[in-house]
Amino acid sequence: MTVILYESLRIYTRVDMQTAVITFPASNCDRDMREALRLLTGKPPLSIWHQDTTIPNVDLIALPGGFSFGDYLRCGAMAAHSPIMQEVKRHAARGVRILGVCNGFQILCEAGLLPGVLLRNRALKFICKTVHIKANDNPLATRKDVLAVPIAHHDGNYYADSDTLKQLQDRNQIAYTYCTAEGDPDNPNGAALDIAGITNAQHTILGMMPHPERVTDPRLGVGLDGQRILKAILNQ
Repeated sequence: MTVILYESLRIYTRVDMQTAVITFPASNCDRDMREALRLLTGKPPLSIWHQDTTIPNVDLIALPGGFSFGDYLRCGAMAAHSPIMQEVKRHAARGVRILGVCNGFQILCEAGLLPGVLLRNRALKFICKTVHIKANDNPLATRKDVLAVPIAHHDGNYYADSDTLKQLQDRNQIAYTYCTAEGDPDNPNGAALDIAGITNAQHTILGMMPHPERVTDPRLGVGLDGQRILKAILNQ
C-alpha cells in the first residue's frame, strides 16, 4: 500500500525537479522537509549547510523550521546573516522558488526577502497544535479552501505597518490565513489580518508559519493537507 500511495503522489508532481534544504545551527525540521520533498518528487533534496557559499541550480530552496542560533536577538536574525543567505538571495533574484516554514519564514523576513516581521504570540506562550488555514487566491497557494496543518511557534504573530498590509492585499500576496474548520476567521497568535503565510510581489517566495511537511506522509496517519501546500509551490 505504501508503494502504491508513493507512486500515486508522483503522478501529480514533476519527478525531474531538484530541491535543496538549508540547515542552520538548531534547525529541527530539516529532515522532515527533506523527507516530504523526497516523497513528492521522488528525488532526494540537496542538503545545504548554512556556512556553504554555493547552491547548485535547483527548482526550489527550502528554509525549514527550528530555532536557528537558539532564537537569540530575534528569531531568524542571526541566520539571516549566514553565508548561504547571499546565495539564497541570488537564486531568489533569478526567480527560483523559495519556501520558508516557521523559523524559515522568520529568516526570510529578517533577510528582507519578505516584508514584515514575526513577533511574540499574542498570549506570550508557545503554541503547538493543529490549526486550520484558508488558501487565498495566490499563485503559490493550493486551491483547496481549508486545510488542517500543525503550528509550533512562540513568535508567529505576523506584523507589518498599515501601508505594507494594504500592499499585501492589493498585490495578492497573502497566501494563507488562519480560520476555523468551517472557514470562518480565526487567529491563534494575533497575526495581522489573520496571516498564516505570504509571498513576495513576484509570487516566487512563500513564507508560512504552519508546517506542511508534517502532514505529507500517509504512513503517519495525521492527514495529507501538507501535500497540497507543497505541490502548489512545486508545480508552480
